[in-house]
Amino acid sequence: MRFVARRDPSAPGLLNILLTYPGLHAVLLHRAAHRLWRHGLRTTARLLSNLARFLTGIEIHPAARLGRRVFIDHGYGVVIGETVVVGDETVIYHGVTLGGVSRRPGKRHPTVGRGVVLGAGAKLLGPITIGDGARVGPNAVLRRDLSAGGLALGPEVAELTKLEKRLSRLEAELEGLRAAVRTEEYRCWA
Repeated sequence: MRFVARRDPSAPGLLNILLTYPGLHAVLLHRAAHRLWRHGLRTTARLLSNLARFLTGIEIHPAARLGRRVFIDHGYGVVIGETVVVGDETVIYHGVTLGGVSRRPGKRHPTVGRGVVLGAGAKLLGPITIGDGARVGPNAVLRRDLSAGGLALGPEVAELTKLEKRLSRLEAELEGLRAAVRTEEYRCWA
């Protein structure tokens, strides 16, 4: 709950978070359902996850693995599939889908690293990997891996980490050219 309070500036207090945050309720109920799933009580686990979906509007398959301090903010419409793995301290906003694109058994859902932010309405599909600290913007549709610290924006996702690195190099080169021009101007006036 303290992680939720740190991530949500509008959180009025721990008691309020405990009583009124559906994302927290969904994660707590998921933890119970996941424990049942691991102990072979799969029908009971599915019933509990369906109850959680009914109460919160957030669907998390009981086999999905959520890390510590996962925060689902304004969570209505979040769907987390069976083979999903979500890292610690990840923030998931409303309408996010962590879904599969295949009916074949095995890993078919995303793996999300630690400290990732998934914007409202983002769709991550298939057995992709989202690196630690990455950010996926609102309504982004992602079907390929995103590197650690990467940023994915828009319906036609473009990974910006490579562009950002190139921009940094060009800015450094531009600063070097500006310094050279200033030195030439000084020589002209001297």
